[in-house]
Amino acid sequence: MRTKICGITSYEDAIDAINAGADALGFVFYKESPRYISPKNAHNIIKRLPPFIEKVALFVNEDVQTINDMCKESTATLAQLHFDADENITNYLDIPFIRVVRAQSPQDVQLYSDSYRLIDAYCEAYGGSGKRINIEWFDGVDCSKIILAGGLTAQNVASLKEYGFYGVDVSSGVEKSHGIKDKTKVEEFIKNAQ
Repeated sequence: MRTKICGITSYEDAIDAINAGADALGFVFYKESPRYISPKNAHNIIKRLPPFIEKVALFVNEDVQTINDMCKESTATLAQLHFDADENITNYLDIPFIRVVRAQSPQDVQLYSDSYRLIDAYCEAYGGSGKRINIEWFDGVDCSKIILAGGLTAQNVASLKEYGFYGVDVSSGVEKSHGIKDKTKVEEFIKNAQ
């Protein structure tokens, strides 16, 4: 499974994740999050990174102009939309995007099934809550276009391989504290996911 380490706030954490084998890094542009980073500070990290790594900008309830401006400033390569973005937003984004489904029921895992999407456990806050989704909801589901998030750790990620998820996304499960990654946990998580 491909891996994304989300909530990156420092170059050191970014390069540690890449050296451990991460395919993507997430930068949270949601000011209410304890993992928030400004587009300028994200750019200062991204410009020092090696090639072939996806740089994902996370948004909650933003308009299309804000998303485009922040992605341009940060030089992110993918927008992750943690809200119900309609075509007035998605049709006018300057970079590729991925939708996030905050699943509350088994039916929710089938939303946007014709495209790649990230599925997270629903909670009032956005992202990094450590809440785990009911894995049985994916029984019999084609998971080849699903990136799973929510409550993942090095201890439970290997058990997901049988589902055939495209990838996994982790934040709080590899942290020392909000926005500060634990290098050993990151390494173990990626090793167990691969």
